Amino acid sequence: MKPLILGVGNILLSDEGVGVRVVQELEKHPEIQPHFDIIDGGTCGMELLEIMAKREHLIIVDAVLANKQPGEIIVLHDEQLPTFFSRKISPHQLGICDVLSALKLTDEFPQNLCLIGIQPESLEAGIGLTETIQKALPNVFVTLNQVIDEYGLNLDSPL
Repeated sequence: MKPLILGVGNILLSDEGVGVRVVQELEKHPEIQPHFDIIDGGTCGMELLEIMAKREHLIIVDAVLANKQPGEIIVLHDEQLPTFFSRKISPHQLGICDVLSALKLTDEFPQNLCLIGIQPESLEAGIGLTETIQKALPNVFVTLNQVIDEYGLNLDSPL
């Protein structure tokens, strides 16, 4: 099973959709497809259970409230995630926490789990990312490449 890069978020709440926007960018690069499953998880919750189960590598990209500056990136690994997601900032995060808990209970938790979180500037209703978050996107891809390298999943060319 290929490593999964899962973007989650609500694109109707401006920066809350950053994870989905990152995945949409990745989908424009066909050279990635042979190496990774790229999934737009939107605001799904338990519907993602089967997709996330038994992965060796799962990378989640999402907006997170982490008391950082807008556009700042945090990276969390493995057991840090369910605890972090228990502080809900949007409806889908409860779903992700539930999925991770269910995967633990069924012994299908990913071997390597990573969250690349981006501090949003705005969660107001509106389609499109704020300028601050748009400017942070290159750093999100740099971080994603670093995580991929850490996992030994090197691509021929960086994202």
